[in-house]
Amino acid sequence: MLNPEIEKRKTFAIISHPDAGKTTLTEKFLLFGGAINTAGAVKRNKANQSNTSDFMEIEKQRGISVATSVMGFEYSGKRINILDTPGHKDFAEDTYRTLSAVDSVILVVDCVKGVEEQTEKLMSVCRMRNTPVIIFVNKMDREGKEAYDLLDEIEEKLNISLCPLSWPIGQGHTFKGVYSIYNKHLNLFNSDKTKVTDSVVAANDLNDPSLLDYLKENEISTLKDDVELVDGIYGKIDKDLYTDGLVAPVFFGSAINNFGIKELLDTFIDIAPSPRHREAEERDVLVEEKNFSGFVFKIHANLDPKHRDRIAFLRICSGRFERNKFYYHTRQDKKLKFSNPMDFMANEKSIVEEAWPGDVVGLYDSGNFKIGDTLTEGEKLQFKGIPSFSPSIFKEVENMDPMRTKQLEKGIEQLTDEGVAQLFVMQPGNRKVIGAVGELQFEVINFRLEHEYGAKCRFRTLSYTRSSWVTSADRKKLDEFVKRKQQHIGFDKEANPVYLSDSEYMINLTKQDYPDIDFHKTSEFKS
Repeated sequence: MLNPEIEKRKTFAIISHPDAGKTTLTEKFLLFGGAINTAGAVKRNKANQSNTSDFMEIEKQRGISVATSVMGFEYSGKRINILDTPGHKDFAEDTYRTLSAVDSVILVVDCVKGVEEQTEKLMSVCRMRNTPVIIFVNKMDREGKEAYDLLDEIEEKLNISLCPLSWPIGQGHTFKGVYSIYNKHLNLFNSDKTKVTDSVVAANDLNDPSLLDYLKENEISTLKDDVELVDGIYGKIDKDLYTDGLVAPVFFGSAINNFGIKELLDTFIDIAPSPRHREAEERDVLVEEKNFSGFVFKIHANLDPKHRDRIAFLRICSGRFERNKFYYHTRQDKKLKFSNPMDFMANEKSIVEEAWPGDVVGLYDSGNFKIGDTLTEGEKLQFKGIPSFSPSIFKEVENMDPMRTKQLEKGIEQLTDEGVAQLFVMQPGNRKVIGAVGELQFEVINFRLEHEYGAKCRFRTLSYTRSSWVTSADRKKLDEFVKRKQQHIGFDKEANPVYLSDSEYMINLTKQDYPDIDFHKTSEFKS
C-alpha cells in the first residue's frame, strides 16, 4: 500500500504547439484549485494582468513561454503539481527535460489547426517513456474542424488510440457546452474568461425535460446520437491501457472561456497516475522506498531579479525530503544541506518543511548543480533520461564591453547551466561558442545578459550545422583525433570533446577516416 502522501500527488506537464492555449489552460486549473482569483490572458502586457505562469520579463513582452514554470495547488483532496512548458520549438529541449520529471501529460490540440508539427515531436518524446497522455481539444468556441475529423487526425498523426470522455454540443457560434461521458454530467456554456462561474445549467440525465429550456430538440437528439456513436466506436476507458501510455482520453472545451476545464480536471484527478518507479543507471528506484532520492531537471537563474538567485528544480523520486537535512550529491561526492527549500505557485514561493515523491522543490544553488544531478541519502545513483541533444546553430560570443567581461562570463556560464542553450569552448584562445536549436534562444540570451547581468555581446554565426559527441575505447586515438581536428572541436561543460561540422556528408567522411572514433547525437553516449 502506497503512503497516502504519495497516493494523493499528481504531477504532470501541459504540452502543445505554440499558441494552442497551453498557458491559458494552466491558468484555469489554478483558478479551479483556488490558487488564483482571476486569470490573465498570456498576451496582455499590463503588469497586473500578466499571466501567473509567465514571469520572466521577455515572456511578458513577447507573450510566449520560454521557460518551464512549476506550480502546485490542492484540489479535491489531491496535491496537483503542474509543469507548464514552453511550446516554441526553439525551447524543445527544456520541454524534453521537463517530461522526464512528470508522471503524465496533458496535450493541448487547437481545434482550428489540428495536430501541428511540434505536437507530433512532443508526442514522440512521451512515447519514448510510455508517459500516459490526456488530450484536450481547445478553442471549441471557434469555427474549426469537426470533432470526428479531429479524432481521426489525432489517431493517425500521433499514432495512439483514443477514448473521448467528454463531447461538445455544437461548435463555434453554436457551441453550447460539454457533456461529460465519464461522469454522465452536462454543463451548458456560460463564458467567463476570468472567474469560475456556476454553469447556466447542470444536468445528470440527457432525458431531463428542463434541458429544452436551454437546448433545441434537435441539439439534444444530436448529442444523444453522438454519445451513443462514441460509445459504440470507442467503448469505455481502460485505465490500465491509459496508464501504460497506449490509450489517450480526449476532452473538448474552450480554455479561454473556462469551458470543459472542470470536466477535464475532475476526471484527471481520478484516472491520472500517482508517482511511479524511476529508472537509474544502477537500478530501478521504487517510489515507496524509505530513503530519499531525486534529480535536478531544470536550473533557473534570477527568478527574482532583485536578488541574484539561482534555483535548481528537484523532482523527488522516493522517500521523504526534509528541510535542513544533509543529502548526498552523487556527482560531486559531497553532502549538502538546504535551509530554504521552496514550494512554487508560479512566481510565488514559500519555504517547504517536507516534500514527497512527485513533488518539485526549488533549491537555492550557489553553483553546485547541473541538469541531471542526483541527490540521495548516501547511495551512488544517477537517474536516466536527461540528455543534451546536438544543436544545429553555432555562434561565437563577441564581447561588446571589455569592462564587463566578468559579468558576461558569469552570465553565459549560468544561462547555459540552465539549459537555455549549450556552451562549447574552442581552442586556441578559449573561444566561447553557443550551440542552439533555434534563433529565438540567442534573442533570449542577449536579452537576459543585458537585463540580468548588465553585459552586452554580439553573436557571430559560424558555418557549422551539425555536432556529435566523440568517444573512443582507445584514449590515445581520441587524443590524436582531437589534436588533428582542433579547428572542429569544442569542449562541452563536462570537458567532453564535440566534433562540429558543416554537413552530414563531412561527418560521414570523418567517420570513414577514423573508424576507432564513435560519434553520438546526444550526450548520453548510447545512440
